[in-house]
Amino acid sequence: MEQQIQIKIDEWLKGKYDEHTKSIILELQKNNPDELIDSFYKGLEFGTGGLRGIMGVGTNRVNQYTIGMASQGFANYLLKSFKGEQVRVAIAHDCRNNSRLFAEITANVMAANGIQVFLFEELRPTPELSFAIRHLKCHGGVVCTASHNPKEYNGYKAYFNDGGQLVPPHDENVITEVEQIASIDDVKWTGGESNIHLIGKEIDQLYISMLKGLSVYPDMIKKQHDLKIVYTPIHGSGIKLVPDVLAAFGFSNVTLVEEQIIPDGNFSTVVYPNPEESEAMSLGLKKAEAIDADILLGTDPDADRVGVGVKNA
Repeated sequence: MEQQIQIKIDEWLKGKYDEHTKSIILELQKNNPDELIDSFYKGLEFGTGGLRGIMGVGTNRVNQYTIGMASQGFANYLLKSFKGEQVRVAIAHDCRNNSRLFAEITANVMAANGIQVFLFEELRPTPELSFAIRHLKCHGGVVCTASHNPKEYNGYKAYFNDGGQLVPPHDENVITEVEQIASIDDVKWTGGESNIHLIGKEIDQLYISMLKGLSVYPDMIKKQHDLKIVYTPIHGSGIKLVPDVLAAFGFSNVTLVEEQIIPDGNFSTVVYPNPEESEAMSLGLKKAEAIDADILLGTDPDADRVGVGVKNA
């Protein structure tokens, strides 16, 4: 096992990897060999939900190279699945450290493979990506996020043309394609930049209009328009959409948790950015108690998970 690990390390030190990455490997060799072993002892697995792991150098970490290889495998599958069509992909990302970088790498790889890419101009909630895939008639999509995991993590969620995450048989087929990407030399990194199109506010407005149409009791909302709501995005992408959605529905008494509205990949006010955890919602609860709010809402970093608190008796 140790010999196999050393072979992988040597491949990175001698291969077409950037000098900063190589310097980190050398530093780990010298000062933290256990961490180096953990970074290279296996490849980061592409599962049914995509990639997720700790960021860093090595085959067992989320980095620009593992993201690029996953993107090449996904691109290969989309091109095989939709032969004869102009393949289209939508890409989004959350607030995490390196999420924008990983989204741009994904976009570059897809575009270099001749795929038309629709890249959100900045962070957006994951549910909006699902909408964009369907609205723009895309064949697939990617969001760079590690959902509600701690700050050290990042990831890569893959979607198909229905706007949902991969399901059988596509999940296993994509995994097979990704596993066939043996090295970074198999990846088309650049060359299709003209295939990348930025999207943003126009999709936001279309998405919000669609959401309004889902309301079951619009008359009830009108009666309760002054419901006292406290909302926290917990430093995540929900800030880009949730306040506007609440306003569009007519809720006029919304208070934001100011300490947590700035996107921050370090999640500086919480230990664990999961709205199901009381610690992550503690600032919001404090605000809700201070203003005697009726409802407290909190979303995770990519805003596909919501925690709700309701005032009791």
